[in-house]
Amino acid sequence: MKRLMIALIAAAPLCLAAQNKIATVDVQAVYNAMPEKLEAEAQLRNVSQQYKHEYETVQQEFNQKYADYQALDASTPSTIKERRMQEIQENDKKIQAFLKQANADLDKREQELNAPIKAKINAAIKAVGDELGYTYIIDSSKGSIVYTGTDAVDLTSNVKAKLGLK
Repeated sequence: MKRLMIALIAAAPLCLAAQNKIATVDVQAVYNAMPEKLEAEAQLRNVSQQYKHEYETVQQEFNQKYADYQALDASTPSTIKERRMQEIQENDKKIQAFLKQANADLDKREQELNAPIKAKINAAIKAVGDELGYTYIIDSSKGSIVYTGTDAVDLTSNVKAKLGLK
């Protein structure tokens, strides 16, 4: 009798797991189909172009200062040469700081622009999962699924339909 009880207790999780419905969805494919993605990319391109233009401006200033430094002749006092070299070095540090800040700003803007898109996708996945009674929905675009059987259900088209996408 004890063995039967132990066997039943050990088999219970397997029976419960058999009741779970599992599906996959290609979140990246859904994201790529979102019109909001194109809008976000356009905004990021615009900001990126502004940073690129500003970088080109400061780079030209740097190049001019460097050219002026190289044009100094041998009769120029060493203190003037040293001051000019310090200006060039400071300018270079400012350019590096600008690039670092620009990249950080672009990353932050990308996250801000993508957050509502991702939230919308996640809400649609949840709604489809609730409607169709799935326990788990796995993102197949993450590459962590090592095997998908023939009876696996891909809900990508359902999620796209929920979002009104083709």
